[in-house]
Amino acid sequence: MKIVDRGGGTPVVVVPGIQGRWEWMKPAIDALAQRCRVITFSLADEPSCDGPFDETRGFWSYVEQVRAALDVAGIPRAAICGVSYGGLIAAAFAARYPERASSLVLVSALPPSWRPDRRVRFYLRAPRLFTPIFLLASLRLYREIAAANGGAVRGAGAGLRHAGRVLTHMFSPHRMARRVALVASVDLPAIFARVTQPTLVITGEPSLDRVVPVSSITREYAALWANVHFATLERTGHLGLITRPKELARLVVSFADAAAHGDVLRSRVG
Repeated sequence: MKIVDRGGGTPVVVVPGIQGRWEWMKPAIDALAQRCRVITFSLADEPSCDGPFDETRGFWSYVEQVRAALDVAGIPRAAICGVSYGGLIAAAFAARYPERASSLVLVSALPPSWRPDRRVRFYLRAPRLFTPIFLLASLRLYREIAAANGGAVRGAGAGLRHAGRVLTHMFSPHRMARRVALVASVDLPAIFARVTQPTLVITGEPSLDRVVPVSSITREYAALWANVHFATLERTGHLGLITRPKELARLVVSFADAAAHGDVLRSRVG
């Protein structure tokens, strides 16, 4: 399995979102590598990952991939950071392998009760056919890119750079649709109830996240866990790892370092 292993210090494993490609997260990976040892990868069923994906294990194949990445990197224990859909994978890993997760960080994570809404179900009817519509609809995310960069003019460059990463490392509509379906077969709330590690939930501003309602993220994870902490990345929404990577890295590594040393954290990190 191919992994990206950069930097030094506290180890942090970053699990990508539903598109499956680690390259979409490159701004955050670059920023994290300045502060910690960051390990990441593309999801197991991506051809560029060169890793095994067991159809019979379904969603758990992604969870086992996190363990395999730690083994390849020679790391017994790390902070596990999941982004969006990857947050579900990260939390399931922390529940299954508590001895290997020193802490858990969820960045714009889907809530455990997440199921496809009407918009997602529309794309699932014919993933390949509706890909052009999906790409056009993604323009709704430009508002947060502009907000994070001080306006539409300055945001244009950042938006074009992100579009370049997307087009260069194109997602597979078929694999994305399969990942959505795999979630429905797993009782995530019951699994997540076993998580005991200190956890940081990072969201953007509620008015700027056009993908997942921030209120549902905070409400569900606050109800699940006692040792959970919350932070908000200002001037961004769902794409904080792209729009504000340095601030995201500061939050993630500060929390991972404190958790690794057993420090008591406040209920809000910032």
